[in-house]
Amino acid sequence: MKLRFFEDFDYILFFCMVVLITMGISFIYSSGVTTAGISVSNEYVKQIVWGSTGILLMLVVAIYDYRQTRRYAKYLYIFLFLILVYTRLWGKYVNGAKSWLGIGSFGLQPSEFCKIFFILYLAYFLENSRNENQKKRFFKAGAIMALPVCLILVQPDMGTASAYIPIFLGMCLVAGFPLRYTAMFFFAGAFTILFTVLPIWQADIAKHTYTVISVLTNLKLRLLVIIGLGLVTIISVFGKLYFPNNKYYYWTAYVSGIFFIAMILSYGASKVLKDYQLMRLIIYLDPQVDPLGAGWNINQSKIAIGSGGVWGRGFLNGTQSHYRFLPQQSTDFIFSILSEELGFAGGTLVFSLYFVIFLRCIYIMRVIKNEYGYYIATGILSLFFYHFIINVGMVMGIMPITGIPLLFLSYGGSSLWTAMICIGLLMSINYRKMDFAE
Repeated sequence: MKLRFFEDFDYILFFCMVVLITMGISFIYSSGVTTAGISVSNEYVKQIVWGSTGILLMLVVAIYDYRQTRRYAKYLYIFLFLILVYTRLWGKYVNGAKSWLGIGSFGLQPSEFCKIFFILYLAYFLENSRNENQKKRFFKAGAIMALPVCLILVQPDMGTASAYIPIFLGMCLVAGFPLRYTAMFFFAGAFTILFTVLPIWQADIAKHTYTVISVLTNLKLRLLVIIGLGLVTIISVFGKLYFPNNKYYYWTAYVSGIFFIAMILSYGASKVLKDYQLMRLIIYLDPQVDPLGAGWNINQSKIAIGSGGVWGRGFLNGTQSHYRFLPQQSTDFIFSILSEELGFAGGTLVFSLYFVIFLRCIYIMRVIKNEYGYYIATGILSLFFYHFIINVGMVMGIMPITGIPLLFLSYGGSSLWTAMICIGLLMSINYRKMDFAE
């Protein structure tokens, strides 16, 4: 069995992962080098240790039969709940979020590993609920996702919490739910963000009052609109019950329900979001609102990426990082350093390696005969894709700053181990793609 495993080992997936990790270690080292050419950080040493131990973790997970995790999926989800509660009560504060556990200088971020537990349990649920009523099934899946998201939001760590949503959407899309279910979830979220941002845009960027937006800024008007949308939704639902063949009632309830939910959630978001989180939204819309303050990060990141040109300034020759113009440069903005020193060519290499990983995930999803493994591979693909798009988009200024790391490259043991365990799961699924008996 072991011999056959190494014969069928996914060397393409392993090669892409190792190259990305190696590039990450190199530019974590570069981020710690000063203008005098001296390294003032040992982060790259820690990343080497995490990468080396991560390979062992990956191999253990790859050799282990992923199908056996079915029997533990419920317990892993319960553990997810307990560890997140424990972290919120007794965790350590790092960068404003009480999301770390550890002893001394050694720390781990449980919410990163909980992504794996979440994927495994949601895959287990989707596989075993295929014959249930689709509406009930979808709402149960939503509740499974809502629990860790809410527990992570109260840490508060919005960036990590947001990563659970695309995993949920991706797995639900392939689970046979009607597209309108996931579309409703997506549009409710999109309009929630829009309704949260519009008042900020009006006050800090447009500096002009618009009558339409007053619905979002005047509490009485907002309350009237919420009540009106709620009544329309309820009446439409009853209309659908009494006239089941009339699609008018269904779609009226569908659309009004989306706006009803978005109006309520956006009000809650405006009260819950911290000042620095609201400022991130403002800066995303217009970095020049505060170019020397909150807008500094994204402006310097753009300068770093643009100054790299086609071939870059050369390894260890970047100025933005060595002069400490870039914040969190070994974590959130690692791609900015890479692009400055390796240029467009280096960025293209990273894009290509990620693209191959995405293709391997899709290949595994297509050939796998096991439904449980299919859902797991989908969740991992969704996780990888989200981290890549958000982080790269963030440093380029086309996505708001959320603190999402670039997996395999950014400094951090928790995110690196999580990503490498996911690679191990993909290898385990691929090795057993024909679902043969052990």
